[in-house]
Amino acid sequence: MNAHDVRPKGDTPGPAQPGCPVRHFSLRLSATRRGARLARRLATEQLANWGWPYDHELSLTVAHLVGELTANAVLHGRVPGRDFRLALAVADDDTVLRIEVTDARVEKLPPTQVQAGSPGGLAESGRGLLLVEALADRWGTRQEPPCTKTVWCELEPHRKKGDA
Repeated sequence: MNAHDVRPKGDTPGPAQPGCPVRHFSLRLSATRRGARLARRLATEQLANWGWPYDHELSLTVAHLVGELTANAVLHGRVPGRDFRLALAVADDDTVLRIEVTDARVEKLPPTQVQAGSPGGLAESGRGLLLVEALADRWGTRQEPPCTKTVWCELEPHRKKGDA
């Protein structure tokens, strides 16, 4: 783990770690709501190409996670004229799927720990990372040179929530 990784839900290496064979998908999209919506659709399309159909539980979970992370990149990480990057990586044995969203606002890091109930009861926003925390097995952030940050999360497709 490098000094910029934050792994609040564990320290298990995922498919982005060296030496772990993976399948990759990566693209840059405009930092707009349309770009975020397209990222979600393209992520589920890629999962279908890798063997997880649209109605599979993993595909639905990934759609939610990509939706939240890309919405945050558009709302909080947008720099005019700069895109965001969506990346998916799956270990060849399908044990770990990693989602990464990279934007250009290094100075706006998400909190390292998400507090349940932090947004007010009637607040219209502020729950995205609570959903990421609930749906992902691990998540965190990483700053990258020269001036980007990545928010990532990992899922273990064959692990049921609550299993140790």
